[in-house]
Amino acid sequence: MTEEKTITEFTEKLRLAAGANLISVILYGSAADGEFHPEYSDLNLLCILRDSSYASLVTFNDAVDWWRKKKHRPPQFMSLQELKDSADVFSIEFLDMKQRHRVVYGEDVLQSLDIPMGMHRSQLEYELREKLLLLRQHVLVAANDEKQLWDVMLSSLSSFTTLFRHALMEMGEQSRKHSRDAVQELGKRLNFDLTVFVQLMDVRAKQTDRKQVHASELASRYLGAIEHVANIVDKMQSSSAKSIQ
Repeated sequence: MTEEKTITEFTEKLRLAAGANLISVILYGSAADGEFHPEYSDLNLLCILRDSSYASLVTFNDAVDWWRKKKHRPPQFMSLQELKDSADVFSIEFLDMKQRHRVVYGEDVLQSLDIPMGMHRSQLEYELREKLLLLRQHVLVAANDEKQLWDVMLSSLSSFTTLFRHALMEMGEQSRKHSRDAVQELGKRLNFDLTVFVQLMDVRAKQTDRKQVHASELASRYLGAIEHVANIVDKMQSSSAKSIQ
């Protein structure tokens, strides 16, 4: 079953289970803008409800169980009011959703979502440092296992390129760039080794044979580049408290 057919079938199951409670189903992330990679990407869905109480959520049990058996991550369920109220603390997530999403069912609630930017820089630093700490842990666990080390780097790549796009936003770049363009632009601005990210993207796209590159040498440069970006973000002045609409 293709991704598109799976999404359509799942949405119909949600609609039948929810009735009038379902406001919209939105596909967001790489699958919504052509950067989807079957091996490393997820099908990400945001479901907006009128009522997100436990009693309402359990009506979706069968549909979500079906979706998970297809090896997909469970959707995010939120009420419309919760979406609006949490936009300030989830500015990274909602900005990314707003910039690359497709409405599968119902209303486009992201189009008019007001996203305050006052906490964006702090959240960006937090996400960079948290993911860097986790990356170090996984690198240590991988030890001398070449395959595991490759999996660690390739699986984490999208998270860091997303955060790099948000670093560009903090520097005044409002137009959304694809991962490769964002890395190249940020590398020039912050003067870090962007070639390691380009190499990982090429390996993930199967444009370069990973056997031609030593994973441990790449991991050293990968960690170093992320540390460099995190340290610079730490010293950035927060963006203005204006919202993005």
